[in-house]
Amino acid sequence: MIQIADRLISEDIFSKNFICNLSKCKGACCVEGDLGAPLDKEETKILESLYEKILPYLSKEGIETIEKKGKWEIDPADGEYVTPTIDGRECVYVTYDENHVTKCAIEKAYEEGAVDWQKPISCHLYPIRVTEYKTFTALNYHSWSICKEACALGNELQISIFRFLKVPLIRKYGETFYEHLCQAEKEWEREFGKS
Repeated sequence: MIQIADRLISEDIFSKNFICNLSKCKGACCVEGDLGAPLDKEETKILESLYEKILPYLSKEGIETIEKKGKWEIDPADGEYVTPTIDGRECVYVTYDENHVTKCAIEKAYEEGAVDWQKPISCHLYPIRVTEYKTFTALNYHSWSICKEACALGNELQISIFRFLKVPLIRKYGETFYEHLCQAEKEWEREFGKS
């Protein structure tokens, strides 16, 4: 682990390569799994306030599920906030393009200027998962078999996880933190080398 201020960062984000390859996986991370996207409390308020502007981008099934479950829900296992899912599958905010690749309705609304919030930070930061503890924050790589094509593309182009996630890391933690990560990567490579 590498420590920057009160954040502990897994060395996997330097040593492992990753680039989302939607043409191969079709956005399976928005469909697979037993829960929707993790949210923080502030994001639940954002979803409430922006819902009417996001509504035109949602699927019929997404709207019906939101009307039943709400715009977000609480995971009964750990009390964390998450996006609801349609029949335990895709996130309610998922739409599909003409090639049946998942798209985020929130992000589509953002790209078209309807809202000023891109999407939940947990989605933007994936495959990094952030866990908040009382005295520190952990940033870990979440390895998932559905992302094997993303790992293969990352390996082919030699792009590490944290380089791929530059924009969301800066969005969440700021430019200075990202600069510290770049410096930490140099020191890590000097000491251990990239495998």
